Amino acid sequence: MIGERDLSVLLKNMKPEMQPGAFVFCTIPPNEPIPAAVNPLLTFREQEGTTLVIPREEAEASGLRYAFASRPITLTVHSALDAVGFLAAITARLAEAGISVNAVSAFHHDHLFVAVDQADEAMAVLREMSKAKHS
Repeated sequence: MIGERDLSVLLKNMKPEMQPGAFVFCTIPPNEPIPAAVNPLLTFREQEGTTLVIPREEAEASGLRYAFASRPITLTVHSALDAVGFLAAITARLAEAGISVNAVSAFHHDHLFVAVDQADEAMAVLREMSKAKHS
């Protein structure tokens, strides 16, 4: 299954969907196991430690310190991993609106983590972008 590469098609068909709940970014030391009570949406290993993106409730229940309470927004268009400019166009437009975003590309879709208090505004910006004429 090959994803879409054409930027105008990607923007037109991105169909953003806000996922339920607030997610946070945590880190645990390198080589430390992920706590059993935690079911991460995302894990990423860095030299300094393992990043976990988990529901805020799980972080609090597990006593994990966290940062950046966010709402995940999935861009439901199947974007190719080598598509050029899609996230650049989106993050630039969100930046113009003063909205911070942490973008993650997975195999099928791109996902945006936007501060909880800016999630509705981000959705409005994304919907407007998908309605604009793209050449």
